[in-house]
Amino acid sequence: MYRNAVLSALLVSASFVMPDAAIAFDLNGAWVSDAENCAKVFVRKGAQVTFTDMSDVYGGGFIIDGDQITGKYARCRIRAKKNEGADINLLAACASDIMLQNVQFNLKEVDANTVIRMFPGIAGMEIKYARCPAP
Repeated sequence: MYRNAVLSALLVSASFVMPDAAIAFDLNGAWVSDAENCAKVFVRKGAQVTFTDMSDVYGGGFIIDGDQITGKYARCRIRAKKNEGADINLLAACASDIMLQNVQFNLKEVDANTVIRMFPGIAGMEIKYARCPAP
């Protein structure tokens, strides 16, 4: 009985020592600005999810796969990621057909399938994105 009490005490104390930040939010997937338009924005081609020809007409979105962010007209590689509670800050190196640039993405986790992108320096501007089920 004493042994069970010691084990219980160790488990309880370990739950206070382990930081919540150790569980990072999973950003992988196809994200769209209007969840009802998932099938109009994304399509599966073989094993890969990509954009439909007219995806930008339906609000567009982005695809995250590991350290890659793919938009309709640009590809980015995540260079740095910092989680602070529900806030996720990404710094990505992005390339389009005409330029290279570093882009900061500030996201706020709403739930497991919803994030809000905020734009630093533009108060009140934000876009809500929903994770699409696999097409």
